[in-house]
Amino acid sequence: MEHERDKNPAPQTEHLVYGKNPVTELLKSGAGVDSVLLSDGLAPQVANYYTAMAKEAGAVVKRVKAAKLRTLCGTDSHQGVAAWASQIEYASLEELLAIAAEKGEAPFLVLADGIEDPHNLGAILRSALLCGAHGVVIPKRGGAGITGTVLKSSAGAASRLPVARVANIGETIRRLKEQNVFVYCADMDGAELHQHDLTGPIALVMGAEGKGVSPLVKKLCDGVVRLDMAAGDTGVDSFNVSVAAGIILYEIRCQRSR
Repeated sequence: MEHERDKNPAPQTEHLVYGKNPVTELLKSGAGVDSVLLSDGLAPQVANYYTAMAKEAGAVVKRVKAAKLRTLCGTDSHQGVAAWASQIEYASLEELLAIAAEKGEAPFLVLADGIEDPHNLGAILRSALLCGAHGVVIPKRGGAGITGTVLKSSAGAASRLPVARVANIGETIRRLKEQNVFVYCADMDGAELHQHDLTGPIALVMGAEGKGVSPLVKKLCDGVVRLDMAAGDTGVDSFNVSVAAGIILYEIRCQRSR
């Protein structure tokens, strides 16, 4: 069941889905979900079920009063569950590569390996667009989709830069390597960024907040880059993932423009 928001309209990229079965199917589908709304009267076991599914789909969970949920849905048949869903059209990996070919340029892609914070994903999309990337690849499950929050955080870049949503990041890396695209990932145990030749067909993998790039994905990559930090005990062990992506993407742009 769907119902358009009547007050404080959401961006045109979103619509409201409500009811237990529709929301369950939405979260399982891999479509972009910005947030899941749960009534404060929902049974704890049911609330925990949707909270776990929302986390897997990269969505934020918000507990709301039953009266507010009824106002948003325009009906009492919401069953205590609703979700703001994205309607953005995703590209395919082949389309991203075709964009590079049409421009007569070597492919330059960014892969998000389980980035969950929509603000981080939005910031990465913004940097990717400004640094000349041909597109961004995100997973269908286990990471944020392109939602209203991402669009806002990207300052509109998410609506201008093609995004592909794939079932498996590891398999995508294998396909890119078959197309002679050199795949790097960012990790603390890599070689210093300036030591790498970042020209030519390239893809950069950025890992999830806290966990970083998954071991399997890292093993599939052709190289690992590291960002140096100030000497001494700073009390902070790494850059924020979107900041790190911005630094690396700018270095790639500089090397490719020479």
